[in-house]
Amino acid sequence: MSHDSALEAHEHAEGAEHAAHARDPFISKVSITVAILAVLAATAGSLETVEGGRAITESSEAVLSQDQATDAWNEYQADSLKRHMYDIAAESGLTHFHDDSVAERGAQAKARTKAEEAEKERNVRRAESLRHEGRHHWLTGAATLIEIGIALSTVAIITRRQTFWLSAMGLGATGMAIFAIAYMG
Repeated sequence: MSHDSALEAHEHAEGAEHAAHARDPFISKVSITVAILAVLAATAGSLETVEGGRAITESSEAVLSQDQATDAWNEYQADSLKRHMYDIAAESGLTHFHDDSVAERGAQAKARTKAEEAEKERNVRRAESLRHEGRHHWLTGAATLIEIGIALSTVAIITRRQTFWLSAMGLGATGMAIFAIAYMG
């Protein structure tokens, strides 16, 4: 989200406090609703930002792991070429190259293990990135619904219509359900 949820929450809470001084029970209830929704919106917005950052970080780590895997596979290929050259030399009668061929086979095995480990790490990082990105999207929806609830509460205060207030609480509850869904998966 491109705005400061904490600042908006504070502004809404201030507005609710001013409205509560009117001593109208309906206005007081709606004002409390606005304050609660503002806190929920700020929380969802902050966590949305955190999850977006985690998604980017994990994605970057996945790219680094892929680079490590690529480097290890390149090393594996180079060791394979050297081993084949030593094999050819050994078969041509230069038997002392046989030991070098065996050593390259061992180096190849180490490079393969290193590459496979880096690929596993890449897969874990990709999955984590997708998980955080999914949470980010759910939290965006949650924050949006809660913020619409705040707007409807304001309309309820202006019009003194309970329908808008009930709708605001419904949107807030739906936003909270979506918030919970973000962390259930």
